[in-house]
Amino acid sequence: MTFRITIFSQEIEDFVMEAKIDAEAKFAELHNLILDTCKYQDMSHHGFLICDDEWRVKEHIRQTTPIDIDTEEDVNLMSDCALRDFLEEEGQRIAYIFDPEGKRFFLMEISEILFGQPEKEGRISRMHGVPPTQHITEDYATPSSSENTEGDVEEDFYGDENFEEDELDMEGFEINE
Repeated sequence: MTFRITIFSQEIEDFVMEAKIDAEAKFAELHNLILDTCKYQDMSHHGFLICDDEWRVKEHIRQTTPIDIDTEEDVNLMSDCALRDFLEEEGQRIAYIFDPEGKRFFLMEISEILFGQPEKEGRISRMHGVPPTQHITEDYATPSSSENTEGDVEEDFYGDENFEEDELDMEGFEINE
């Protein structure tokens, strides 16, 4: 049995990747396939999140055992867990944490389960666009290009000039409890 997994990013609209990998493969193999294809560095704390239909996390598959975890708690490690043990049906959702420090991830979905077409090694069968950079640099994250050595925000940083009150969608600020 082979999984065809569609991988996409919320950060880059035109990026999509499709992986084909055997159900017997470990999550570590899928992890390495993504790292190699996207040319990302392998760091500790990468992980997979098995999600429900609403993207709520049901299971966490970790790269390493966290130091601060209770010793009696079960820890699912990438090197120990086969895909078939957690992935069951088409449409199932997964997230892959590729930047643990920035809390950034890929969204993934089982797009097809193929029978009678074994994959000896996981591979990327299709890719469109360029993946996001693994780490957001300070230059990228800083909206202002001018240096401010004191760490204060510049007076015009928030753009109080040319503000049109009717451009603000107040419905987006409502809190439903």
